[in-house]
Amino acid sequence: MKRLIVTGGAGFIGSNFIRLALKELEDWKIVNLDALTYAGNLENLTDVEDHERYEFVKADITDPQSLEAVFSRGAEGVIHFAAESHVDRSVLDPTAFVRTNVVGTQNLLNAAMKHGTERFLHVSTDEVYGSLGPEGYFTEETPLAPNSPYSASKAGSDLLVRAAWHTHGFPALITRCSNNYGPYQFPEKLIPLMITNALEDKPLPVYGDGGNVRDWIHVEDHCRALLRVFLAGRPGEVYNIGGNSERTNIQVVEGILGILGKSKDLITYVKDRPGHDRRYAIDSSKIQAELGWRPERNFEEGLEETVRWYVDHPSWWKRVKSGEYLEYYEKQYRERLGG
Repeated sequence: MKRLIVTGGAGFIGSNFIRLALKELEDWKIVNLDALTYAGNLENLTDVEDHERYEFVKADITDPQSLEAVFSRGAEGVIHFAAESHVDRSVLDPTAFVRTNVVGTQNLLNAAMKHGTERFLHVSTDEVYGSLGPEGYFTEETPLAPNSPYSASKAGSDLLVRAAWHTHGFPALITRCSNNYGPYQFPEKLIPLMITNALEDKPLPVYGDGGNVRDWIHVEDHCRALLRVFLAGRPGEVYNIGGNSERTNIQVVEGILGILGKSKDLITYVKDRPGHDRRYAIDSSKIQAELGWRPERNFEEGLEETVRWYVDHPSWWKRVKSGEYLEYYEKQYRERLGG
């Protein structure tokens, strides 16, 4: 049986992808390689943790020896999610972003090339393109122009993956996606933060005038796109993934309040983030034409489903916001080691 290493599989997008992969890739074993930093949560995968084709390995991509131990057992495929990804944290201290996103990605490439990995999919972000004006879209040919330490570190990792293809002929692919939303998203991100704060009747902090525009995609649509690229994408290519759902931040926040029946008085406008990009929008015509993928989730319906998920899972997000989940996964990990 082939082994697919999914880095960062205990995170938001990674855990949703693993759930899909176990359904769709019947001849693959899914190895979840995660360092379990603050954004990694094994509770995201409790429903599949005993699956016969699922394995969890606690390892850090910044540690080459840990990667060697995993890859030496076989790694026909890699899907690389693991990254420091919160822009605000990168503004405060970019060091961890460079270490994980740049150095960690190169370590992963080194291990994959050494052990003959046949498909390597690097999951990136539309933020590497910078900011758009009121018109136009990012295409795969848009020059990279990152504006935050986070997006700069992701652009660096993209270029290392590109170099592995062009220099060594390594079968690597890159995807760049717009903003994700859906279940199991860490509540420092816009949508889960606003939902959970509203449920607790806490202020909803909105940067600047709330007019920053993002193209939103449901995480399940994104995961389906990733599976298509992994299976059928052309090595060396970049594929943009978008949801065709541009909304201003304030539109999203007001939509959440409307679903919950909460007052707009909870909205609190705060000083804008340094270097805050005004607009992102994706042209995903390439992946649609080549691989037949299209987003299926209507944003309003998907947002309502997402809000209801958080309403129905208060124990999950309350443990995350309180930090209790950290104790949970440490306990789970010790038990798995028999200690």
